[in-house]
Amino acid sequence: MIRLSVNINKVATLRNARGGSQPNLVQIATDCEKYGAQGITVHPRPDERHIRYKDVEDLRSTVTTEFNIEGNPTREFIDLVLKNKPNQVTLVPDDPGQLTSDHGWDTIKHKDFLIDVIKEFSNSGIRTSVFVDPELKLIEGAAKIGTDRIELYTESYAHDFAKDREAAISPFVESAALARELGLGLNAGHDLSLENLSYFAQKISWLDEVSIGHALICDSLYYGLDNTIQLYLRQLKV
Repeated sequence: MIRLSVNINKVATLRNARGGSQPNLVQIATDCEKYGAQGITVHPRPDERHIRYKDVEDLRSTVTTEFNIEGNPTREFIDLVLKNKPNQVTLVPDDPGQLTSDHGWDTIKHKDFLIDVIKEFSNSGIRTSVFVDPELKLIEGAAKIGTDRIELYTESYAHDFAKDREAAISPFVESAALARELGLGLNAGHDLSLENLSYFAQKISWLDEVSIGHALICDSLYYGLDNTIQLYLRQLKV
């Protein structure tokens, strides 16, 4: 079964909007695990506008499923990851002030940089995943930098899904097939939702993991967190 990792950034955004500690991030993560999520994802940014660096420390000591830290591998981020040793680190090329991630790595242009960063994490026993767009040359590039997995950036799929789902999924199926052929593990994330997740999972059934935050947290306002996680898990049964 494809694993579901819940990105709890939006919960931290809600907490920070008012100050204080409500909603409690550690409790939310614990509840997500209790309700069936197989992982927790956080994406700390330099301005700590949602996930704070202290949150990472608190969660590391309480998360019992897979802990995944996403982010741009600045020196500060690298040190944070090495200190807290998550199960997985996902490298994302976002700018400091970026609202949300909007592109993957150019694994050819940034080959040498990524090799050095990945080696540092690998030496500490941390699995690495690299955020990439669904382009075959970038998948081939990823296979040459030592990463364990790639995470397919799925915004274009989500955007085009309602218009033409077959056309929307096509580059992702090709990229996923190549990743499998090259021995890369496969994650996916960004704008996946109850509307489009099942089709994605059916067409790429060898996915290891999806990371979902915004849509899942929004759905939980209507359906409740427990029920929402069950709904997402059902979409991943292929």
